[in-house]
Amino acid sequence: MSSQSPAAPRRPARDIIEAVLENMRTNLEPLKYSTLAPSRFVVYLHADEYARIEGIAPVLQEQTARALDEELRKLNNPPVFRRYLDRLAGPPPPVENIAREWQIEFHPDADGELAPGDILIHSELTLPPASDEIGSGQRTRRITTVHAGQRTTRREESVTNTATTSSVHARLKYEDNSGAHAFEMARDSIVIGRGGIAYRADVRIDSSVDVSREHARIRRDPKTSAFFLIDLSTLGTTLNGQRVPKGYDDVDGTKRENGVETPLPSGSKIGLADTVFVQFEIADRS
Repeated sequence: MSSQSPAAPRRPARDIIEAVLENMRTNLEPLKYSTLAPSRFVVYLHADEYARIEGIAPVLQEQTARALDEELRKLNNPPVFRRYLDRLAGPPPPVENIAREWQIEFHPDADGELAPGDILIHSELTLPPASDEIGSGQRTRRITTVHAGQRTTRREESVTNTATTSSVHARLKYEDNSGAHAFEMARDSIVIGRGGIAYRADVRIDSSVDVSREHARIRRDPKTSAFFLIDLSTLGTTLNGQRVPKGYDDVDGTKRENGVETPLPSGSKIGLADTVFVQFEIADRS
């Protein structure tokens, strides 16, 4: 008798739609007069799962958009008992998609991070600037949900979007498994790590899994030109040999940045899990 490996789990396509709806509900942002819903959803599937749904992707996109429209109507038309409570406490602001149209994309997992049956979804919601000052930049909150079997994990990331300029703010030098590298920082925020479909990395490190996929962030304050280091890793980040505090909290299974950051002077040596070391130099402004 020949042994056969068990068939890979197969999710019905409607599970993908339900996962997008759950992600949308997670990424709502209440304002004073309305509640904003994300309009863009990027869905990643195992290569075999993607090959199975690729031919029906346009239909799946259309039905996902219909389901999102229906979900907005449900959120804006609660059950009778809820309406009674709302009359007492005041109705909540309406939920709206300010982009008017839903943008839904499906992609195969090219990095091999997902198992058959897993669903990974990114949604992005553009938020008002943190301040009214010129140059404060738009903020984008990105919610990543991963459905693996019966388990769902979430990650939340907020990034201030500032345009890349022709001027170089700082330079990074490091060596990893693929050799020596140099990177010029021309925006106010960059992420260092191994990267992947679930994790954005501007400086992509080729190393062991000790270095997290999103290991650390370097932030430049555009008002003062001061630099800061934020640890996002599992095994830790050091600055000139001293461990820096974690820049995130794990809240109910969701990883959220907590605002903790460490001043980063020129000439610093950043250690990624004591595996890869990055030399940081502020660019000469003379």
